[in-house]
Amino acid sequence: MLLLLTTTALFAQNRNITGTLTDKDTKEPLVQTTVQLLRQKDSTFVSGAISNESGEFSVAAPADGRYIVKISSVGYLTVFKPVTVANGTNVALGSIVMNADAIMLKGTTVMGHATKVVLHEDTFMYNAAAYRTPEGSTIEELVKRLPGAEVKSDGTITVNGKEIKKILIDGKEFMTGDTKTALKNLPTSIVDRIKAYDQKSDLSRVTGIDDGEEQAVLDFGLKPGMHKGMFSNIDLSVGTNSRYSDRMMGAYFNEKYRFMLFANANNTNDMGFPGGGGRGNFGMGRQGLIATKMIGANFNYEDKGKLVIDASMRWNHSDGDANTQTSVQNFMAKSGAYSNTNSQNYTRSNSWDGRMRLEWTPDSMTNIMFRPSFTYSTNDSRSVQTSASYNVDPYTLVSSPLSAESIDLLASDSLMVNTRNTSSLGYGNNKNVNGVLQYNRKLGHNGRNFTLRVAGNYGSSDSKNLSLSDVHLYQLMNALGNDSTYQTYRWNLMPTRNWGYTTEFTYSEPLWRSVFLQFSYQFQYKYTKSDRSTYDFSHLGNGFFGSTPLLFRGWGNYLGMLPDKLETYEDKDLSRYSAYKNYIHEFNLMLRVIREKYRLNVGVMVQPQHTSYQQDYLGIHVDTTRSVVNVTPTFDFRYKFSNVSNLRISYRGTTSQPSMSQLLDVTDDSDPLNISKGNPGLKPAFTNNFRFFYNNFDEKKQRAFMTFLNYSNTRNSISNMVTYDEKTGGRIVQPQNINGNWNMMGAVMYNTPIDSAGFFNVNTFTNVGYNNYVGYLAVDRTSSSVKNTTRSLSLGERLETTYRNGWLELGLDGSLNFTRSKNQLQRLSNLNTWQFAYGGSVNVTLPWGMSVSTGLHENSRRGYSDASMNTNELVWNAQLSQGFLKGKPLTVSLQFYDILNKQSNLSRAISATQRTDTWYNSINSYAMLHVIYRLNVFGGKDARVGGRRGGPDGPRDGGRGRRPGGFGGFGHGRFGGGPGRF
Repeated sequence: MLLLLTTTALFAQNRNITGTLTDKDTKEPLVQTTVQLLRQKDSTFVSGAISNESGEFSVAAPADGRYIVKISSVGYLTVFKPVTVANGTNVALGSIVMNADAIMLKGTTVMGHATKVVLHEDTFMYNAAAYRTPEGSTIEELVKRLPGAEVKSDGTITVNGKEIKKILIDGKEFMTGDTKTALKNLPTSIVDRIKAYDQKSDLSRVTGIDDGEEQAVLDFGLKPGMHKGMFSNIDLSVGTNSRYSDRMMGAYFNEKYRFMLFANANNTNDMGFPGGGGRGNFGMGRQGLIATKMIGANFNYEDKGKLVIDASMRWNHSDGDANTQTSVQNFMAKSGAYSNTNSQNYTRSNSWDGRMRLEWTPDSMTNIMFRPSFTYSTNDSRSVQTSASYNVDPYTLVSSPLSAESIDLLASDSLMVNTRNTSSLGYGNNKNVNGVLQYNRKLGHNGRNFTLRVAGNYGSSDSKNLSLSDVHLYQLMNALGNDSTYQTYRWNLMPTRNWGYTTEFTYSEPLWRSVFLQFSYQFQYKYTKSDRSTYDFSHLGNGFFGSTPLLFRGWGNYLGMLPDKLETYEDKDLSRYSAYKNYIHEFNLMLRVIREKYRLNVGVMVQPQHTSYQQDYLGIHVDTTRSVVNVTPTFDFRYKFSNVSNLRISYRGTTSQPSMSQLLDVTDDSDPLNISKGNPGLKPAFTNNFRFFYNNFDEKKQRAFMTFLNYSNTRNSISNMVTYDEKTGGRIVQPQNINGNWNMMGAVMYNTPIDSAGFFNVNTFTNVGYNNYVGYLAVDRTSSSVKNTTRSLSLGERLETTYRNGWLELGLDGSLNFTRSKNQLQRLSNLNTWQFAYGGSVNVTLPWGMSVSTGLHENSRRGYSDASMNTNELVWNAQLSQGFLKGKPLTVSLQFYDILNKQSNLSRAISATQRTDTWYNSINSYAMLHVIYRLNVFGGKDARVGGRRGGPDGPRDGGRGRRPGGFGGFGHGRFGGGPGRF
């Protein structure tokens, strides 16, 4: 600490150029705005910065002289400010007002038309007014409509092929990296625009030097007038089929503080807006019936760029009821290649999550940041499962493969391989605490700086599991000549502990103008220990526990039936103790070149790693060590043709080491149908990842174009060699190195108005993917393994055209997804499947505050072996909304979902080794009545207008930054039942 204070004092002398950026129209501060300092004589880059949450910036000049301050942001005219630094003194530019780019924002001032997407450098700016959403919807529903965006069933967001890591509100962190909570709780009614861009890392942001380690973020801008004051949104609802969805949100904003409190409770699977989920998605994401309750809070504070605090807290409870029917075709097996499973799984969980960012800037040269977090969760499960394996596709002979009659029929023809009936109870609790402390000091004014970073973590978990399994083998006879049977009844207790720490030092040295050399060294220590105790009751015989009911944490009902004390059933061989210790050194060298037109980052990371591993399992004691070296080269090149046209090419190579358990020469036969073996001869795998990205925007014609291509291949990929037992249908899995695995994915997005006024708009998004999967196949224990290749091609297209004016929106849309899978050895496994959807939607806003919306879409599948999956589903949704009271703060909305009750809940997944078709239980067809009240107490005039007119789509009177149109309706292919992402 003494060294840090001394360094701070030595370099306190500086020449800083400061200023504050504001929007000319809204008077709000401009955050995340790029500020660059250029030399006046040749325009070479000197240093850079990004404006903070108050719109303030500070860039450092290395010496006296004449400079140009260049300020640029999406949707604004670029500002150039000449600056002269003399006598080593600071320069204060004061308040700088930025004007909107009238050409770029063309159309947003025309009544009824809102430009959908604008590109500026590497930032996509979406106009929220152009994407109408259902009344009461959250921003998840808005994100699903954005060109190039996808929200997966687990809440993961991708935009143009990159996963979104953070949600920001006006440039401020929201829920400190918890994207799922943000998606499902922020109402669309408060959003004015959305930016998708790569946010610079904490290190890059405080040093002003781009380190290439950015994170993809979505930044939601609030409507004008909502940056100060209090506002709230309450949405209460009741539906048929016992459906409900209640949501509340309140916020208080001022110049320094932002506080938001939100809560919701629903049993509609919460797929982004109350009462439903996307339409036209062929059941994707609806994994049974889920009821959730959640309370969360978010807090932001900033003191004039000196101190920033972001904090969030969340509690979540969920209850799940998932009835699942699964059909699998294994490409690698000869015997038991087909299997079916029916399962009923009940779950419940509770979790607490807290995160914080504290950033202190005592002066313009020093930055200290601390990021602590914690999680605590408990979960319970109880399930019953029935499964069977067959030698042929059972659907060619029977319609219900798991019924007793079907199993007897197939067994009589020797087509059955095995059946398994399993019941289980599970419980777990998890605790984790993490913290990262970072100190950065600029040494002078020309980019020289160093950073110290310290991190630590501790985690613990305790799990309990009772599993009762009865297996029938049809191809293997016992001593009496009958089918073989066996049972596995086990009780497992597994406590796990882990902790570690990291120390890192980074130093950046300017070599010459706009060229920097960065070196970092990091040491990391990780320790993980688990000690599983297994109690085996299998010898008690089939059906010993009878029909004892399955209740959450009800294992006492079973253990109480044991004839002897529990300790006498402990199986020392099946119990497992393991402990890992990892010592990791990381050396990173990076050369960075920053120019007006291009940026180049080239580097290499060398990572020596030493691991020690101890294990006691299956009567074998292991105490071994391993030392390896991983090498990761990186290359990142960005070229700016103009402010609206950019090219980016990047490469990263990564080394992946096999796990210690994969390297152990140990055979684990504790589950006779799933036997695993280690392989001491495994080599490390090396993966090459390439990415090409290009975007362009025609400002005059408002045409946006984007394309990207991702490609990766892996040398010495670690693949499982699977040997199948024809008698039992079981398998033996052993990892092996193999070459030939590669994949690619590309996409093209194009958005354009058709007419000069912009009332008609067309958007297309085309994607293509190709995967070359390579694995080993051995059909029985006596056969040698052979290489098997599965090639999968996927083609997708989404096309939409819309007409929109101040009171009417008409949309036609369609999507097509084609998948072809070809297997080299199992040619009967070749698949060609089609999934396509088409239809339209109508939204009408009437002068007295009423909105009528409807959407009708046909969703179809073809090419499935199970005829029940080759379906046509005509999905019809409708909504009627009416505003009440002065200013229309109260809205009553009646929503109808899947009126014709045609939507199914089926999905298909294809991997290197198998095809999986899955059906989940769901309630898709119901009606819901919503009562929504919005209150704006101290907001500005624009916010009050937005609250009175137009609902979530804002006022009807146009204007820059305001939303044409009225109450949100059933949009293109989501609420309106349009094309989903299959």
